[in-house]
Amino acid sequence: MTTFSDLGLIEPLLRALTAEGYTVPTPIQTRAIPLLLQGRDMLGIAQTGTGKTAAFALPILQRLDANRIKAKARCPRALILTPTRELAVQIGDGFKTYGRHLGFKHTVVFGGVGQGQQVSAMNAGVDILVATPGRLLDLMNQRHIDLSQVEFLVLDEADRMLDMGFIRDVKVIVAKIGANRQTLLFSATMPEAVMSLAKGILRDYERIEVTPQSTTVERIDQKVMFVAREDKRKLLQHLLSDKSITRVLVFTRTKHAANRVSEHLIKAGIAADAIHGNKSQNARQRSLEAFKSGKARVLVATDIAARGIDVDGISHVINFELPADPESYVHRIGRTARAGTSGCAISFCDADEVADLKAIERTTRQTITVDTSHAFHAGHVATRSDRSRSPGGQPPQGQKPSGEKQGQPRRNRNRRGPSKPWDNRSQAA
Repeated sequence: MTTFSDLGLIEPLLRALTAEGYTVPTPIQTRAIPLLLQGRDMLGIAQTGTGKTAAFALPILQRLDANRIKAKARCPRALILTPTRELAVQIGDGFKTYGRHLGFKHTVVFGGVGQGQQVSAMNAGVDILVATPGRLLDLMNQRHIDLSQVEFLVLDEADRMLDMGFIRDVKVIVAKIGANRQTLLFSATMPEAVMSLAKGILRDYERIEVTPQSTTVERIDQKVMFVAREDKRKLLQHLLSDKSITRVLVFTRTKHAANRVSEHLIKAGIAADAIHGNKSQNARQRSLEAFKSGKARVLVATDIAARGIDVDGISHVINFELPADPESYVHRIGRTARAGTSGCAISFCDADEVADLKAIERTTRQTITVDTSHAFHAGHVATRSDRSRSPGGQPPQGQKPSGEKQGQPRRNRNRRGPSKPWDNRSQAA
């Protein structure tokens, strides 16, 4: 059995890991850490919750320690770019925890709050900077941050960094960093559409993939429930009457839907809160803390706001609305079954989401089990999904096909066109 001491980590890092109760590295850590200690560029692909932060933070800390330089004002030596505030805070906490015996200075820079404290921290000198692209560029343009001394560049959630409207910002930021750097991209998924962009950032890199592309964690029990759109809130409330569903992350597509679902649950006597891009940073942190502490049993979130939610003991992920992007499904359900535990992912599917369900199943290369035992099962939706069809492709005898006329375009209810890059950045950064 491989231990952290087998990976060549120095004693101060091993001491910090022991204090946290970490003894056995995860597969991504086992494969990545030795190569990163050698200075290799890397594209690391692993499911959410498998320890990617430690996989890059530990080698960076050790390599900084091997060449100690006094932190310079406004000139970080390591830059970690991430799409959301919550994930930036989480990564910053990771560097603080793992590097507690090394004495390096770090700070976290993100939008949605005043920049005064962030500017002061940069002026005092930091070794490690964790940042979202929008605020980082703002401070660079004001000359509060100089990236010319960066030796280590990390893009975390790299697929989202390259397809959420950040790509122009990322290119500007990378152009300000010297060529003599170590570059690391880590993500749960890496669609081919953005691989060419990744290759333009990496040099002579090692690709590590500890789980097949876009497959889902085996410990997650996945189910789909076909339901009429107007019955979704009733179904959610019915499921939450089961007290074994202890800590639940519910996903919606939009911020307004997150608010409506949360308000419905609160009126029903269920402790719930919502987290999304329209909330201030302080409000988002309060919602997250309420969820972590158990004050809120349910947290309703949008995809962008959920990036960086690293909460132990999430028993269930419920997709109140299926994501339009199949890759997001992998990220969503990966919030449960973390750190070796098991979990459950339940997806509601109405008549307008059947195509999204099929896209998810094609991407994950598996058929999600249908749960017909609930009181709100919509047989006509199941028929449209081909789940209730006979081998000949016809609906079972006595069951009517979908109410839509043949050849009539599928209604595109609650669909949004592609977000403009600045909309994404304002929500995420």
